[in-house]
Amino acid sequence: MINTDKNHKHTYDAQGRMTCCTLEDKIYIKAGAKDLIYTKQEKENHNHDHSDDDGHEHSSGNESTIKMFLPAIISLVVLLSGIALDNFLKPEWFTDWVRIVWYVVAYIPVGVPVIKEAFESIAKGEIFSEFLLMTIATVGAFAIGEFPEGVAVMLFYAVGEVFQTLAVKRAKANIKSLLDQRPDEVTVLRNNQPQTVKAEIVNIGDIIQLKSGEKLGLDGVLLSETASFNTAALTGESKPDTKAKGETVLAGMINLNTVAQVQVTTAYTDSKLSKILELVQNATSQKAPTELFIRKFAKIYTPAVVALAVAICFVPYFFVADYQFTDWLYRALVFLVISCPCALVISIPLGYFGGIGAASKNGILFKGSNFLDVLANIQNVVMDKTGTMTEGVFKVQEVVFDKAFNQTEMLQMVDALERLSTHPVATAIHEYVGKTNNEIKLENTEEIAGHGLKAEVNGKQLLVGNFKLMNKFNIQHDVDVSKIVYTVIAVAYDNKFVGYLTVADSIKQDSQNTIDKLKMLNVKPTMLSGDKSSVVKFVAEQLGIANAFGDLLPEDKVSKVKEIKAKNETVAFVGDGVNDAPVVALSDVGIAMGGLGSDATIETADVVIQDDKPSKIPMAINIGKQTKKIVWQNITLAFVVKGIVLILGAGGLATMWEAVFADVGVALLAILNAVRIQRMNF
Repeated sequence: MINTDKNHKHTYDAQGRMTCCTLEDKIYIKAGAKDLIYTKQEKENHNHDHSDDDGHEHSSGNESTIKMFLPAIISLVVLLSGIALDNFLKPEWFTDWVRIVWYVVAYIPVGVPVIKEAFESIAKGEIFSEFLLMTIATVGAFAIGEFPEGVAVMLFYAVGEVFQTLAVKRAKANIKSLLDQRPDEVTVLRNNQPQTVKAEIVNIGDIIQLKSGEKLGLDGVLLSETASFNTAALTGESKPDTKAKGETVLAGMINLNTVAQVQVTTAYTDSKLSKILELVQNATSQKAPTELFIRKFAKIYTPAVVALAVAICFVPYFFVADYQFTDWLYRALVFLVISCPCALVISIPLGYFGGIGAASKNGILFKGSNFLDVLANIQNVVMDKTGTMTEGVFKVQEVVFDKAFNQTEMLQMVDALERLSTHPVATAIHEYVGKTNNEIKLENTEEIAGHGLKAEVNGKQLLVGNFKLMNKFNIQHDVDVSKIVYTVIAVAYDNKFVGYLTVADSIKQDSQNTIDKLKMLNVKPTMLSGDKSSVVKFVAEQLGIANAFGDLLPEDKVSKVKEIKAKNETVAFVGDGVNDAPVVALSDVGIAMGGLGSDATIETADVVIQDDKPSKIPMAINIGKQTKKIVWQNITLAFVVKGIVLILGAGGLATMWEAVFADVGVALLAILNAVRIQRMNF
């Protein structure tokens, strides 16, 4: 059912099938068995069909729901009146062709769309579809005079389709609301005059004027003294976040008070929100193993049951003395209805999609439903320290420089070099040094991974980093680093040891709760960091993490994760820095902190936590566990009920009514079970 034309741009629905295809100004969205076609204008106005934040739908949404149920309502009214005429009123005129036409009228609203789908599937080469099974079963029921049963099968199937569509719509609501968070236009100041322009043509360095209540369209830094923002689009938290002048603000944030000015630092397509939207839109393209198995199973299962139905109808002719064709045809038709794999092909992808939606609602982005499965069975969570379990907001505690050097000049050199880094330690040094008018000219700058930075100033070598950097360049010193609890930044100039700065970080408020919950989930926490061992062990002891290692280079982190994987144990790695990208890629599930995290790590990761809260790690694991639990409940329910009724149907002990329950009834129960995850509190 997926069109692989390279000229089409695909996204996917709750079943993992292609849903959106941008072609000739139209967007085709597959919802259940029905194709809804929206023009671009309708797409822009699709909010009118969305739910409010409190869960209540708009009036047009109610009208849309009524229209969806209208064919089923018409069919139900005509069917019930026909059954009443058949069994209670029994008028003389309700016989022969009148009775047939009556039930045909009841059948048309719900049956014709399915028959149409069956022929369309056959035209695409997909002969054995659920639509064909329903068509054969109901037309056959009419052929042997079982009119009410034939109508009932299609009626309940149609109701199931509507509930499926509504369930998919509800599951998508959390994600669709996110897709509306990026405004298409912004107000830019040009010659001190506000101009409204398309967000994608705004240049880096332009100044955006943001009125109260407006959404920011691009990432930037705040030029106003202070401003409060609603960050719910990015973090899932509605609590206002007050930013000061010079702080980073991101696309999707809503200005809450006075007019603010923001200087653009990132192109429209490279903003954090743009990357988040891309992740969300592609999330369902990667299928969980269970989902992929059910797809393969359905391709074999459906033609197999058609063959069995044919056998049930004709094979008894050779073995049963009083063979009646209509009796065995009825059994075969019951068998077909029961065997329809609706409950599996609908509820299982919907369960995973619901899990992705529930996670998105809580500020956790999964890049595919397969990662829900992996996280559900994760055994180890390996985490970075700085920016993951700690705030990543450092403050300089002390400066210990040799008196032979001018402290002010050296700090300005260090600050100039650190401005090349995005590490939180560099920010702490900027704040400590403050504004300076001296322009330090740096030449031959180089970042040495896991060590620090190197440059030339006035033709002399400047080194700023950890003491491993000093050892690497044979810089002599007499500092006993093990006795310093804080993070230490060593400085050397002209091949001489200048001294060091100490900086301290604070543990995040919810870090302790995170570790406690991981232990409750029987997940082993491990801390790996490039920071000095004494600092790492100090933080680990406070949090109750037994395994903690410091002074690690990126390749050392990779080695530690490989050691865990060598024990045949699954590993999730949580990090935020560029140096974490290799180990994030190596782990079974890579989790990135999306706020402070580097773009490289976010793109490499499988799961992104938008608000940098470590407590979202056990929440993501719990969502994975609940999703998998619901999926397997649905699989078990479908197979057990269908298995029992299939046996009864083949033996002539089940009627078409039991078949309807085994098919549509189980599908409805499975759908209702699947959408439960969206109501859960994690």
